[in-house]
Amino acid sequence: MSYVENMQYPQPRYHGAEGEVSASFRAAGTPPEVSSPGGSTSYLATQESTGGEFGLYKGVLGPRSAGAKTHFHRAMSESFYILSGELELFDGEKWVTGREGDFLYVPAGGLHAFKNATDDPVSMLMLFAPGGPREEYFERVAEMSQRGPEKLKEFRIRHDSYFTEDSGTGAAQRP
Repeated sequence: MSYVENMQYPQPRYHGAEGEVSASFRAAGTPPEVSSPGGSTSYLATQESTGGEFGLYKGVLGPRSAGAKTHFHRAMSESFYILSGELELFDGEKWVTGREGDFLYVPAGGLHAFKNATDDPVSMLMLFAPGGPREEYFERVAEMSQRGPEKLKEFRIRHDSYFTEDSGTGAAQRP
């Protein structure tokens, strides 16, 4: 492996000399913050708890769960790491099957979608960087989808989620 001679780390954000006690721990048995018949979401690290650096969530999708249709984010990247099961991932060009240990990185502006097309649950980590206030999105998206397409579109946009179905073009829709 080669190393860059003049590599640079980001500018320091902590300027103390001794370090500080500031870590946070979440036990594996902590119940998910959001649960529904179709799955659950656990808040591992939120925008608030990381000072906006990132948001990390564990998602569990039940069998045949619709997931999210094709969309993109303007302000943040989104990454998926498959913990168990199989997850169909749209990378902007094609659908791929993600299995345990597989990873998909989607930069800001990158089209993506996901769904569970199997008869078994799937669990994954979702990383948003920088962190956004995703908790309200996870907690209320099902409710907002019942309020009609315009309310849902407004809600999605407020949460930096631009769905191709909302643009009227129908581009890059999933099969």
